[in-house]
Amino acid sequence: MAEASGKPGFLERERIVAPPGWSRWLIPPAALAIHLSIGQVYAWSAFKTSLEKGMDIGGVASALPFTLGIVMLGLSAALFGTKVDANGPRWAMVVASSCFAAGFLIAALGVYTGQYWLVVLGYGGVGGIGLGIGYISPVSTLIKWFPDRPGLATGIAIMGFGGGALIANPWTASMLNAFGASASAPSVDPHGIALAFLIHGVAYAIFMSLGWLLIRVPADGWKPAGWEPSAQKSHGMISRNNVSAANAIRTPQFWLLWVVLCFNVTAGIGILERAGQIFRDFFGTVPPSAAIAAAATAFVSILSLGNMLGRFIWSSVSDTVGRKNIYRLYLGLGAVLYGLITLVGAHSRPLFILCAILILSFYGAGFATAPAYLRDLFGTYQVGAIHGRLLTAWSTAGVLGPIVVNAIADARADVPGPAKYTPAFAVMITLLVIGFVANELIRPVATKWHEPDEVVAEDRTEAQT
Repeated sequence: MAEASGKPGFLERERIVAPPGWSRWLIPPAALAIHLSIGQVYAWSAFKTSLEKGMDIGGVASALPFTLGIVMLGLSAALFGTKVDANGPRWAMVVASSCFAAGFLIAALGVYTGQYWLVVLGYGGVGGIGLGIGYISPVSTLIKWFPDRPGLATGIAIMGFGGGALIANPWTASMLNAFGASASAPSVDPHGIALAFLIHGVAYAIFMSLGWLLIRVPADGWKPAGWEPSAQKSHGMISRNNVSAANAIRTPQFWLLWVVLCFNVTAGIGILERAGQIFRDFFGTVPPSAAIAAAATAFVSILSLGNMLGRFIWSSVSDTVGRKNIYRLYLGLGAVLYGLITLVGAHSRPLFILCAILILSFYGAGFATAPAYLRDLFGTYQVGAIHGRLLTAWSTAGVLGPIVVNAIADARADVPGPAKYTPAFAVMITLLVIGFVANELIRPVATKWHEPDEVVAEDRTEAQT
């Protein structure tokens, strides 16, 4: 249709090429509109306990929508990464908004009719596709707008993903309480949960539309004022060469980074998905008091704040200290912090909270730093598609983390307090150590995988025409 009229369609890339003088600082708000919305997935624990009581399901079952959502995030990012680069971010954001909002509406229908499989399919399946497509589009676009500061750029976008739960968690908790579906209530009204899902879907559909209305892509040949690509650092772990997505997955660097991201995410997601219940088991009373329930909700919000700030702060620091060094911090110190929680966390609530905040800040920062690490290793040629493939590590971690923590906790249901989680935390420490070793093994990509400059230039020209 666009060819017949001679004008690009509303969703096509050509329609959103920025005119001369367009400020790149207008792009982060567009990215944040998407990431603040899809970041709600990190507030799933606000629904989790209410669903268990309202629909009479167990801990593993109540984690399924979240788990499937993370799996679909990675799979859809990998499958559609190249298509997102080709069709442009507006197309991707519209698709993401439609899928994410529809997921809530399907989940609302599932709870209202008592069909839990619809909750899993809607929130996890359909909504998870929206997560994956929505996640990679702002990231790859911001990298193009900020070639001089890639860590800062990815931190801006992915900070929103972590911050989404900071907004969604208290909002969801207050909504469930108002609708008679609070987890702390003697009984839970399933219709109240359904109404909360419905309101979420409508609100996020409206807010996410701001993102695809505002988004723009840089014109061919654009670069930041005063920045010269030829002056870019090209030694050590930062390359000025480019590697295609097809070749990237054939390199050991890609798979080592896959292991690094997977195990760093597993360690963080294991706490995050069950954060409220972990806090109650460490410091709660039997039966749980209203004060402990409120403190657990506040704990989840604090973790979300650490997750959000870590994405921006640590990824920005990586522009100075390097990606490899910053991952040494995430993985090495993360293992030490898990050890402190396991050994002495139950005896000091401030220490427990501090360790958990840092672990979640490293977890979020691992996401934010990964695209810049990929850009350093493989160049900007097909970084969006490579990033999409790397996010399959997140899919794996989304299954591994919740299953390890929930399955061990369920199997040790008769074990009181913090000891319930000791074996699960030992697994997390082991995975972080393995990830640390994998990061140490990463070296610059061999020249045999580099794409010739003329091929890169030709493909970029074709993509824009």
